[in-house]
Amino acid sequence: MSTKQKPTKTPGSSTGLYKADSVKDTAESLGIANLPEPVALALANDVEYRVHQVIEVPYEASRFMRHGRRTTLTTGDVDRALRVLNVEPLYGHSPYTTPSFRRALPFPQVASVGGGPVYFVEDEEVDFERVLREEKLVLPPNVRWTAHWLAVEGVQPLIPENPPAVPRDDPSLSAPGATASDKRAGQQAALVKQVLSRELQLYYDRLTSSILPSGSGTTDPTKRTAALASFRHDAGLQPLLPYLVRWVGENVVGVLHDGAQDDASGRALEVLLDVISALLENVTLFVEPYLHQILPPVLSVLLHSSLPSMHSTHLRTSAASALARMLTQHSATYPSLAPRIMKTLLLALLAPERGPGTRLGALRGLIGVGKEAVRKGILDAGGAKALGAEPGVAGAVFEALAVLRPPSERPVPLDPGDPDDARIVERLREILGDFFAERLVGDAAWARGVLADS
Repeated sequence: MSTKQKPTKTPGSSTGLYKADSVKDTAESLGIANLPEPVALALANDVEYRVHQVIEVPYEASRFMRHGRRTTLTTGDVDRALRVLNVEPLYGHSPYTTPSFRRALPFPQVASVGGGPVYFVEDEEVDFERVLREEKLVLPPNVRWTAHWLAVEGVQPLIPENPPAVPRDDPSLSAPGATASDKRAGQQAALVKQVLSRELQLYYDRLTSSILPSGSGTTDPTKRTAALASFRHDAGLQPLLPYLVRWVGENVVGVLHDGAQDDASGRALEVLLDVISALLENVTLFVEPYLHQILPPVLSVLLHSSLPSMHSTHLRTSAASALARMLTQHSATYPSLAPRIMKTLLLALLAPERGPGTRLGALRGLIGVGKEAVRKGILDAGGAKALGAEPGVAGAVFEALAVLRPPSERPVPLDPGDPDDARIVERLREILGDFFAERLVGDAAWARGVLADS
């Protein structure tokens, strides 16, 4: 059985591609003779390593080119490849600017001392005629912020920053035979069709028909309850909100303008106030821009002189409650809302030409708004003294005084012989008038509490 012996490596042999003999040949061509074998072997290994680097750098640079979605290899790709391979970069060369060098003309002084050629970076020549002929590029201005009024108390100002107002008049409805109600209905239908989708138009029709039937039809109480629940909780009613507010206002004006004192008119006004209250209760709706449209129907019901007798008290109480809700929720974001409402209520309460119904509505409004409104209207503005013994209003004045300070369960009358009580009686007559002062004399604690708020 024969065995082959493996060749053994001598200490001076090279296993790489570049041999030590090639290094010795190169050294002899440069005049270096008898180069030691270890030195030649070390140089051969170093040369082979450098050759590998020279081959690897273009490969890595091409990878950067492909990842950059380019087909041209740039010096920047080579610079990044050197960084990846941990190779010292080439100093004095920028990978983004390629300088162009130009050879200078030979000078006799340089040639006499044996100097080589001189190179310099050539400056770019600019042709002024070409620059003047070129079209100048105008840079866009920087981003700037400016403020403008989108709406002032619900009214959109006509400025260039705001969109133009939508025309409300339809030429097709200006026929001589068209009635005012037909024009209003046609205008509202045109607005709904222009802005809303078909689904929202259908939903609008279903909601309005469920609240108030058209013609002589009757409304199903279940559908009306479902519609009010949608007004109270549905978050998708924001596009319909301006149309619903306008629909409520037009129906309130129509019912009050007809002047009918029947039960159907009272029920219609009640359900319209329920719609307003439900919209105000819906926390997902942004109602601030439409408060100036919600106020007129509420104040109209509250201050109307003649309401259906069976529903008068409930209508004025519901309107006052809606008014108080508006002030509670939106007086902070609508600063002129409270002064506007107080001015309207005081004018209705103190104007001599107003009837008992309007004065009663103003008192209900002050009671609904709260204690501070009652104090300003009844005591500070002299509302109680101006009303006096007017029939149908005295009961509401006593309710307003009870808001300031409730009457005693066991009243003790004032003693006219006591100087302090006499001064209180005199002050009651001065602030409330003789009629209401006589009523408060029988309850000393109530009288003192009312005067303490004046």
